[in-house]
Amino acid sequence: MILRLIIAAAIFLLIMPAAVIFSQEHPEHPKQGAEHPKQGAEAKKVSTADISAGIKSNIDAKSKKNPDGKFHVNHEGQDLALNLIKVHDDRLQDLGGGNYFACVDMKAADGKTYDIDFFLTGQPSKMKVTETSVHKIDGKPLYNWKEENGTWHKVPAS
Repeated sequence: MILRLIIAAAIFLLIMPAAVIFSQEHPEHPKQGAEHPKQGAEAKKVSTADISAGIKSNIDAKSKKNPDGKFHVNHEGQDLALNLIKVHDDRLQDLGGGNYFACVDMKAADGKTYDIDFFLTGQPSKMKVTETSVHKIDGKPLYNWKEENGTWHKVPAS
């Protein structure tokens, strides 16, 4: 009986890495490329918690500056006034070279949910948003991400 358990465990451990590789979906958001530029030893490693705090801080600061207390983003010439629903902590990425990616869900007064992609630079507590774009409206993607030679690019949604 113990021998069967050992054999079953060994087979499972041999097959599991292949199952993980083949079960991965096409990435929905950019990820760190294979070629990561090396930082000096003095560069602080930024955690996903740092990225999450950075994007929340940015959204909060910009919301407080607006009379309506909402975060505003321009989409196709329309000013969207949004409230933060959640930060997708599972999609936060250190892209290397002091660049970071964050994805959040926000809700407009009309009830629509917007998935917003943010790119940030800087160190913890000093992160600056460099790009913001509406990725999805009510779950429908406006674009997707595709990796080419270690660099992620936006491509039209299919």
